[in-house]
Amino acid sequence: MVRAPRDRALDTGLHQIREEFEVPAGFGPEVALAAVQAARRTPGRAHVDHTDRPFVTLDPAGATDLDQAFALERAGDDIILHYAIADVGFFVDHGDPLDAEAWRRGLTVYLPDERARLYPAALSEGAASLLPDGPRPAVVFTVRIDGAGAVRLDGAERALVQSRAKLAYETVRPEDLPPELPELARRIRAAEDRRGAPRVEFPEQELVRVDGQWALRFDPRLPSEDDNAALSLATNLAVAEALLAAGTGLFRVMAEPTERRVERLRRTARAFGLTWPPELSLAEFQRSLSTADPRGAAFLVAVRRAGGGASYAPFTEGTTPWHAAMAATYAHATAPLRRLADRYVVEAALAVANGDRVPDDVAQAFTELPTVMERAEQRANGVDRAVIDLAEAVLLAGHEGTVFDAVVVDEDDRGAVVQVIDPAVLARVTTDGVDPGDGVRVRLERADPATRSVEFARVG
Repeated sequence: MVRAPRDRALDTGLHQIREEFEVPAGFGPEVALAAVQAARRTPGRAHVDHTDRPFVTLDPAGATDLDQAFALERAGDDIILHYAIADVGFFVDHGDPLDAEAWRRGLTVYLPDERARLYPAALSEGAASLLPDGPRPAVVFTVRIDGAGAVRLDGAERALVQSRAKLAYETVRPEDLPPELPELARRIRAAEDRRGAPRVEFPEQELVRVDGQWALRFDPRLPSEDDNAALSLATNLAVAEALLAAGTGLFRVMAEPTERRVERLRRTARAFGLTWPPELSLAEFQRSLSTADPRGAAFLVAVRRAGGGASYAPFTEGTTPWHAAMAATYAHATAPLRRLADRYVVEAALAVANGDRVPDDVAQAFTELPTVMERAEQRANGVDRAVIDLAEAVLLAGHEGTVFDAVVVDEDDRGAVVQVIDPAVLARVTTDGVDPGDGVRVRLERADPATRSVEFARVG
């Protein structure tokens, strides 16, 4: 099969990105062997048998590294969430080859053609993944959600669970899901509104095939994704509050946006033709937008790019860790197959919920993980940005001389940053006499997949 020039350029560029960012390729024999041996472990009396509970998973259709399964029930006016999290700690021992390699990687890194896993597939897509092909060990958090959307961690235990179904965002039907899920999601969203939290989940700019051709687009979020995100959000908030009360933990923190950033975003909104009433905060305006609207999706991506970013911080006496996007104290506990830090937060939450002392190796890890996770996130974010830059250059190559409609979204002493309307491309243009929000026409001067760069000139 002869590959099209675009495919070849993307293949070459993705290979260069993996080398440039030192994305791990596979696992060494010692780590691979350790994964195979760990996958043979059989849960014992430490895992309570909860295979009678009707757990299901809800993920993208092609996902096989399934971190979470859930079951719901009513308790008076409260909703009880039983959230099963892959028990990575059962398979990975402190200091073993799997653990050491995970500390080197920090995160699973995703590229369009493959992923660099945090743990070998024998675990992350096999024995530890909450697939519906047999019982799996898990850590089950019991989270109580009251009528106002307030959450509380009622318990945590190691358990044996059996997923009844692997449901997909794209095809799931309401009758496939627990009947309590829509009300749970409504309560969590209402609580976000009361806290003044901005929209948490952003649309993704992704490279996809459409009718056999590569295209860049903003992937709109499905309602099923938002409902599923409410489960993780409720659990992470409940775990964070429990850890904070116990004086331990690792938290996700984010500063409030500066006035300068907010003003730039107001100009960006005008550039996209969005009406942002002056009385609305950034958080309120974000939550008013629909990701199904390309302009709203593009603005939310601009918000993410303009933000200072989140980081990790261990518990510090006298300090309340705060995540501005959540308007709450927040922790990551629900994706241990893909994030190293989550495994340790899960172990700490288990200890706290059962009145036990947090293990020394977990407490020590909380002081070391912020640096490890920052390095891993820098690599993952760099890869994501490089892939988009590559895709923009590949898709525009051969269209030099074409004139596009664009809007100015920012400007500084180096010129203007413009958003090309179709395709969705951000680029810098050297020009004077424009303000953010101005419509302009730009001509593509150069598109170079080898350097992942594009160059436009203003023509009107």
